[in-house]
Amino acid sequence: MTGTTIESGRPLAGNGSPGTAAQLTAGSRGRAARNTLATGVMGVCFAIAMVPLVWILGTVIVKGSKLLFTPEWWFESQRGITIRTVGGGAYHAIVGSIMTGLLCAALAVPVGILAAVYLVEYGGRGPLARLTTFMVDILTGVPSIVAALFIYAVWITLFGQQRTGFAVSLALVLLMIPVVLRSTEEMLRLVPDELREASYALGTPRWRTVMKVVLPAAFSGIVTGVVLGLARVMGETAPLLILGPYTKAINFNPFNGNMAALPTMINQDRTAVLQAAVDRTWAAALTLILLVLALNLIARTIGHFSRVRGG
Repeated sequence: MTGTTIESGRPLAGNGSPGTAAQLTAGSRGRAARNTLATGVMGVCFAIAMVPLVWILGTVIVKGSKLLFTPEWWFESQRGITIRTVGGGAYHAIVGSIMTGLLCAALAVPVGILAAVYLVEYGGRGPLARLTTFMVDILTGVPSIVAALFIYAVWITLFGQQRTGFAVSLALVLLMIPVVLRSTEEMLRLVPDELREASYALGTPRWRTVMKVVLPAAFSGIVTGVVLGLARVMGETAPLLILGPYTKAINFNPFNGNMAALPTMINQDRTAVLQAAVDRTWAAALTLILLVLALNLIARTIGHFSRVRGG
């Protein structure tokens, strides 16, 4: 340890022997040089990683912003619009994306939150808790196309149901549950044990402690995880291609008939060469980016106020 000797007051070197001021100065300069070098390397790596992101965003904004400032884009559908026709909007696809996402959230959020409550408050290290954790780890790495094929095999082939927006939501549920569960689990673990113990000391049962103390304390963080999970599934394409046939008309019923979405709208005209269809494809891509960006900004805003009370 660097220090000073009792007898002479001279500084000690790193090996315990007296060191000169020149040696200490040289060591400080070496550490400063290494720190500068590491900072520069990280800055270069960050710049390299930002190049494709800025390139993609710039291209989509330049090519897709032509139609976004027209009212028709937000309030009209593509019904009666061919690839040669100029005009039409993405209202049907925006409505379809929002409806399938909200329906997915309505199914995935209760399951994810309740499973997280079980793992943190009740499961402990039991076999069922270990099995649940294992299954969640598997679902976290499942590709979206595998989830879509599973729903197709069970919901459509086995039960004979139709390819609808609800079938798409079922596939998205498998992708959203792990996100909601993991975020909720982490927020529940951040709740101080003192809050639980104080509630138990007053004679409150465990279920009431969870409902009245634990969940309200972690509410902001749970909402943040839900919004981030919703933002993730809104951009999935494979379940829509397999389970949700595209339509240019507006459909407000996710349980009957085809339902459009922004990813399938992009896929519909992605090979078109006529300028009218190309402009709509880029505008749909930009609309999807803005929708996902809005959800992420909402999650970040909520996360800013997600400090657990009592910590």
